[in-house]
Amino acid sequence: MSGLLFLGVLSAHAQDGQQQGTTEYDVIPHWYVQIQPLGAQHTLGEIDFSDLLSYNVQAALGYNFNKILGARLSVNAWQSKAGIDNKSFRLAGDGAFKGKWSWKYVAPSLELTANLSNLAFGVNPNRLFTLTAFVGVGANIGFGNDDAEKVKNDYEKFCYGNNTIPAGDHNQNMDYLWDGSKVRVTGRGGLMGDFRINDKISIGLEVNANVLNDRYNSKKAGNADWYFNALAGVKINLGETYTERTVAPVIEYVDREVEKRVEVQVPGPQVVIEKRAPLRRDIFFKINSWKIQKSEIQKVADIAFYLDQNPEAKVVMVGYADKGTGNATINARLAANRAQSVKDTLVKEYNISESRITYDSKGDTEQPFAENDKNRVTICIAE
Repeated sequence: MSGLLFLGVLSAHAQDGQQQGTTEYDVIPHWYVQIQPLGAQHTLGEIDFSDLLSYNVQAALGYNFNKILGARLSVNAWQSKAGIDNKSFRLAGDGAFKGKWSWKYVAPSLELTANLSNLAFGVNPNRLFTLTAFVGVGANIGFGNDDAEKVKNDYEKFCYGNNTIPAGDHNQNMDYLWDGSKVRVTGRGGLMGDFRINDKISIGLEVNANVLNDRYNSKKAGNADWYFNALAGVKINLGETYTERTVAPVIEYVDREVEKRVEVQVPGPQVVIEKRAPLRRDIFFKINSWKIQKSEIQKVADIAFYLDQNPEAKVVMVGYADKGTGNATINARLAANRAQSVKDTLVKEYNISESRITYDSKGDTEQPFAENDKNRVTICIAE
């Protein structure tokens, strides 16, 4: 599992090194769910490694606040194992005794997550592999520990039947034997690796370590008890996860469709002054939405470039909604949000001063286009 994660990091680094161009991405805060039905657990103990392996599952609900930080509520469950084996201290003439037991548990945990790939290489929603670290605290609710009592009794009978020292003196001390249900505080940390399928779905691998007090496995050892999980499953993003924007080119260009020369009569010799004609851009939206589509973002970049090249220019924008859907109240809100969305993008993404922007909305009271669907629009005129 660690090897796969390491190879994924190398792949991500190599892929990021090839990303070039003028498109930049920003993370939209969003929820996600994880379902991990394939898992294995190893509970740290003194018997053979394979004897302490058990099945494991997990489900989680998470939220990414920004490109780096997020939080996750996970619920891990199934069973843990422990055992005793007297082979390491058996006296001459003693027989061999080996006993194992398991118990069930449910462990909810609240964790803070950190996207290491975005931290190291920047935001890239097309990245094949994303590595995330997490740390948190939770509770382990254990129950069904009846087998431990039976193993303890069998072992003590074995010891007395063979005239050997009782179990406790053989470092197989089960003084912390418990029954019923017990709740213990759990510390947790680990790594998640997600292999991208598309914007919504990825295949996830996870490894985590969990630490509890010494009483978890019923054996008194004088140190904390640990269990380790390896899990595989699917991660599903809820809603949009990122926006993209086109960075204005460095080279200057001339929009020949709007440029014209105007001769102005002034006292003295005639002077020819170049004046840029108004620039109009119609930014169209999807039904019941005010999010700027990828296909429309270049129009916003055009307006920003025009304003940068003409420091005295201002832009007036008016939002509209189509009359063929919704009602007057809904359409008034949609139109206002569409104008606000374009205005906010100019201010936040292109550093255009708010004093140079005037925006309004008409709802569905005016329909600038004959085609109904085109009236889901913000019309912008810069001059």
